[in-house]
Amino acid sequence: MLRIGSVVWGVRDVARATEFWSQALNYRPREEPSDDWVVLVPVEGTGVQLALKQVSSEAENHRRHHLDLYTADQRAEVERLLSLGAVRVDWRYEPDADYVVLADLDGNRFCVVQKDSSVQPR
Repeated sequence: MLRIGSVVWGVRDVARATEFWSQALNYRPREEPSDDWVVLVPVEGTGVQLALKQVSSEAENHRRHHLDLYTADQRAEVERLLSLGAVRVDWRYEPDADYVVLADLDGNRFCVVQKDSSVQPR
């Protein structure tokens, strides 16, 4: 089973974007932000997480947003999505990467992230 874990938003300045989106949506950082990554969650209640990731590209020239889909069985979900028509994206993965990058039928990229089934987006 897949669920949307985060909408990942590419930004040039994580600190500035954190301030803006926190105020705009009444969100707060889930954990202490790093220089290049933060996950924002609603101050009150539950809702979609907004992950801000530092990128070097200009918005006008590159795709900078994607979904992170969480699953407890990444291998099975990736195979299921491939059977539905998704394709693997050539990607430089970090050694400890917990995600697989795929693209849908229109070329929109998304990540399938291995998450323990007890971990719910906050």
